[in-house]
Amino acid sequence: SDAHIRILKAKLRILQEELDQLSHEYYKKDDENANLCAKIKELEEDHTRLQKTTNIQQTQIEKHKALAEDFSQKCDALQLQVSALNKEIEHLKRSQKQAAGVHSTAEVRLNRALEEVEWLKTQLNKSKQMNKDKISEEHESRERLIAEKNTLQKQKAELIVGFKKQLKLIDILKRQKMHFEAAKLLSFTEEEFMKALDWGKL
Repeated sequence: SDAHIRILKAKLRILQEELDQLSHEYYKKDDENANLCAKIKELEEDHTRLQKTTNIQQTQIEKHKALAEDFSQKCDALQLQVSALNKEIEHLKRSQKQAAGVHSTAEVRLNRALEEVEWLKTQLNKSKQMNKDKISEEHESRERLIAEKNTLQKQKAELIVGFKKQLKLIDILKRQKMHFEAAKLLSFTEEEFMKALDWGKL
């Protein structure tokens, strides 16, 4: 009947509008996908740069550790020398047979050794502080890297979920298109059938 045909045509218009809306959403999601892919690539490049920086900082920390160890060993060696010189001075003081010049030379050597010990202590403290600062920077850099890595993994997971939704949406669009074409074909077939009935009545 005409009413049935009008209903089918109305349904056809609704399906066409829904198809247009879904197509619009599909292209919109496709653009979002492209933006997410670009963001992931940018984050991966940042991750690579941060990893290189971390490696360089780790190398510097190892160098400072080695330098601090060297200073520490020199400081210990000089402390032994100072101890030996103190014993030597005490021995010279007890022995009046030793020349005054030897005593004076020992005092000079002791003072120089003490000055060098103080200098090495200062350098060692500086090196330890630098090493501590580097370790702190390394820790902050690693924490930042871990946070960015977690963000990257989360965005990857979201992208995968979005991609699966896109596939599901495409499948729904295909099915709706098939229903739309079937409804359109059915509409034309019923219309021709009604015309044939009208011709039969004449």
